[in-house]
Amino acid sequence: MPKMLHTGQVIIDLVMAVEKLPQSGGDVLAQSAGFEAGGGFNVMAAAVRNGLPVVYLGRHGTGRFGDLARQAMQAEGICIGIAEPAERDTGLCVALTDASAERSFISYIGAEGEATSEDLHSVAAETGDYVYLSGYSLLHEGKAQALLDWTLALPKGINVVFDPGPLVESPNSPLMQALLPRIDVWTSNSVEALRFTGADELGIAMDRLAELLPETVLMVVRDGPQGCWIQQAGKRWHVPGFAVKALDSNGAGDAHAGVFIAGLAQGLNVDESARRANAAAALAVTRWGPATAPGVAEVVAFIREFCGD
Repeated sequence: MPKMLHTGQVIIDLVMAVEKLPQSGGDVLAQSAGFEAGGGFNVMAAAVRNGLPVVYLGRHGTGRFGDLARQAMQAEGICIGIAEPAERDTGLCVALTDASAERSFISYIGAEGEATSEDLHSVAAETGDYVYLSGYSLLHEGKAQALLDWTLALPKGINVVFDPGPLVESPNSPLMQALLPRIDVWTSNSVEALRFTGADELGIAMDRLAELLPETVLMVVRDGPQGCWIQQAGKRWHVPGFAVKALDSNGAGDAHAGVFIAGLAQGLNVDESARRANAAAALAVTRWGPATAPGVAEVVAFIREFCGD
């Protein structure tokens, strides 16, 4: 069985539900608040819950937030690849969810923003494994170059998955120029694809991505409740989503990515993997709380109930 090695960042979210965000200098009362493991944790939890072994190949800290991060990963059965905590604590993200179910974030980076070559060699990547890279990692001076060098040295039989996230806005940086030829699976939402390519229409964005990425790349672009678009070997097609009432949009993309990779790793074809990922994302937005991705049995049951088969 292949495994996922997640090289991104597990951070602790301070999540608050508000009716609307305050204006600059203003103040609002939250309806709820709590600390949750977030960031890359949500992708890993989704993958594990859908049958894919996962190793967290990122840093974790010394302190209350590092403790929370490790407890959450251990509870999900995620293997912690780098054994020793860093001297500083894990970072914190303030996440505000408004009445429209959208979240706004303010993050402070801690131990998870660091990684050395020695750290990344803590766990061996083997043929068939999926190495998951987050665009956030390329923004951290304490790990970006070491992570790029390690990734480019991986044998071709190891699948490199790249999620640009919302902060990587261009393919033109030296790090991105070096990484693009090594990507095997691209996963993003439509807004990220448009921003990254500078396009104003999704089809154009996917055409531009195809020019930047290897010919064999498997491209997955999420399109909200409409589902996702797939492109591979010059062909593009749409996999429909599932209409549900959203309560909290955070984590839906993470659920989609984790479940999609779990499907591929278990031998499902691209369409079936995407269909399960669409269902997982739909279920995730109907829930409030940490790591809302459903398990594989719930995903399959939801598809059967929704589609009548």
